[in-house]
Amino acid sequence: MKTEKLTHTSTVALLALVCCILWGSAFSGVKLGYAEMQTDSGDWASQMVFAGIRFLIAGIMALIAGSIAEKQLLLPKPESIPRIGVVSLFQTILQYFFYYIGLAHTTGTKAAILVAANVFAAIFISHAFGQEKLTARKMIGCVIGFSGIVLVNFTGLDLKFSLLGEGFIFLCTIASGFSSVFMKHYTGKYHENPVLFSGWQFAFGGAVMWIFGAVSGGRLHLTVRAWMILLYLAFVSAAAYSLWAVLLKYNPVSKVTVFGFLNPLCGVIISGIVLHEQGAFTWQGMTALLLVCMGILIVNSEKKGVQTHEI
Repeated sequence: MKTEKLTHTSTVALLALVCCILWGSAFSGVKLGYAEMQTDSGDWASQMVFAGIRFLIAGIMALIAGSIAEKQLLLPKPESIPRIGVVSLFQTILQYFFYYIGLAHTTGTKAAILVAANVFAAIFISHAFGQEKLTARKMIGCVIGFSGIVLVNFTGLDLKFSLLGEGFIFLCTIASGFSSVFMKHYTGKYHENPVLFSGWQFAFGGAVMWIFGAVSGGRLHLTVRAWMILLYLAFVSAAAYSLWAVLLKYNPVSKVTVFGFLNPLCGVIISGIVLHEQGAFTWQGMTALLLVCMGILIVNSEKKGVQTHEI
């Protein structure tokens, strides 16, 4: 696909939709994986092994596909290795350390909505690094969006809030925000290959999580169905994040993240259908989701006159 096509709004919308459908299905996929692999909600070490294997395979998938497309092995330059390490720390290791433990202590529906906060996190962090200008309109949008998160936690699906559940999912979104900013910076300023970056950061992060979980006593009950779930989740990560990284390289962060509202929408709907979580389609859950989506749209609606600076 030509570079100029990647900046067209229609192309961005289509590719972002594909990403969000894939990511939305991951909430249910991880839950099903926990059940199939007999992973208890308190067994964080096994959850790390689960995540580690998934992302190591995802990295290998991305690198194989990228190497075939480029007709050469995607090997990082020496100066790229520290940058890959930084992205891997935030995108894979920290984000999914919090995600996997958090998802084991909350519902797929609540996690799907809470993850929408990564859009707000990315905007605030990009402002701090000089990539995006934080305007009054964006602040109003953030308030509206976060009101949806408050609604779903205190008057929505239930009144429960725990550090290991909703708290860890929120920390996951902060790590995701940092990863988007660093990915945009490295692929833009240093012209790094986004697929190469995605593949190697997943492989490195997955290996670290797998080793850490295994050393800590983590074990998985791997059946044929469990491997099918793992391979699907690996594909989700490899395909979705590689596409998202390409979009971030050629577009402003705000132009890409405006479509992030599709992520919680897909997650809530798929969780309701696959996991039969009754809260997915209550008026509280749908109202909260609507507020989150409105916030994201308002935050990213102010395009003209926005100043951008390099880190």
